[in-house]
Amino acid sequence: MNITANRRNILSNLGWSVLGKVVSLSGSLLVGLLIARYLGPERWGLMNYIISEVFLFQVFAIFGLDSIEIREQARCPNEVHSIMGTAFVIRLVLAFFALVALIVTAWTSESDSYTALMLSIYAFTMLFSTLNVIRNHFIAKVQNKYVVKSEISRTLVGMVLKLVLFFFGIGLTGFILATAFDSILLASGYVVSYRRKVGGFRQWSFDANWCRLLLRESFPLMLTSAAVMVYQRIDQVMIGRMIDKQAVGYFSTASRFVEVLVYVPIMLSQTISPVLTRIRTHSEEAYRERAQFFMNISVWGSLVLSGVMSALSYWIISILLGSQYIPAVAVLQIMSFKAASVALSSAAGTMIVVEGLQRWALVRDLFGCMVCVLLNYILLPRYGIVAAAFVAIASNVAAGWLADMFVPSYQHIFRMQTRALLFGWSSLFNLRELRGIK
Repeated sequence: MNITANRRNILSNLGWSVLGKVVSLSGSLLVGLLIARYLGPERWGLMNYIISEVFLFQVFAIFGLDSIEIREQARCPNEVHSIMGTAFVIRLVLAFFALVALIVTAWTSESDSYTALMLSIYAFTMLFSTLNVIRNHFIAKVQNKYVVKSEISRTLVGMVLKLVLFFFGIGLTGFILATAFDSILLASGYVVSYRRKVGGFRQWSFDANWCRLLLRESFPLMLTSAAVMVYQRIDQVMIGRMIDKQAVGYFSTASRFVEVLVYVPIMLSQTISPVLTRIRTHSEEAYRERAQFFMNISVWGSLVLSGVMSALSYWIISILLGSQYIPAVAVLQIMSFKAASVALSSAAGTMIVVEGLQRWALVRDLFGCMVCVLLNYILLPRYGIVAAAFVAIASNVAAGWLADMFVPSYQHIFRMQTRALLFGWSSLFNLRELRGIK
């Protein structure tokens, strides 16, 4: 494949990825708003509590295998079937244990049998995540369009199903089951794409050597993923257990809007990463200059967007969700600024990857996890979901900025982040510099 064709392929995959994310986010937001308005804060909160708790257990089912599978399939294309077969078996075993652990936890710790039952049912979605081995295969082959087509199909069919349930006035149980069905739709899409593009699964095989390698290599990533998942998801679980499910409803509603905002700096980081990599191969000085400019734009651009959403919070909530969700306004006013904290973190994360410094990333994530759990435990009972909103920002700041101060390999990034926070606003008035980023 020549350079032009390779570049075209990369751009095509980027385009498909963006399309998939846009469809997924817009579909999730639209349907989520309708369901939230229909169910009301308490039942909507219970639904999000169930989903968040299952996500926490799913980290151990995934075990950090995604990145390792992609890497090894790209590195050893002749052993793809052994890698996929081995990874599938590992995932299936891990998902089974995670499923059992969640069911036991649900029936021993939940205060009511309905929540325990719904958790137990929704937990089975972890079994369908085992087919992510197919998704990772397509990503390794730079064939993202098959992944995105499956995700878009899942989103659109799931939207239609939930709208039908909404039209016929189906209750909470129906919407939880429909959301669980999304996992079946996605897994089915992967299977259909794989059978059409590659063939059947008879060539898959289990290899003990690959099993040891995959488990050894993925374990550190599992710890990182667990830490990230904890400080990104555990707030809703802690709110549900320490306050009530209605409070989860208010908090999760604000989070839906923030997810859309947060995607901007994340997408910017993904787009700029190969550019910075290319610049660094020619000049370290030019790389630092462009990285600083990118960080300035990302942080302060996100701050501006955050400020706009914060200022419009009352109208966003009241118009789209009605008076029953007014308590979510204060949360959204605060949580909007999570986008700026994510921008600070993701910009640094891009530099960490470009410079090959990932080995210390676990320090950042564990620090953020510790801050999140500790502050929520102390502040939630006294200050409620407003405190959780502040903690969501604080944990991102802790993981994505303050932690860099304590890791010697990241201290130059910490200094750049600090400069971006203090003086980066000036870059907003000099956007012509973007022309130099080629």
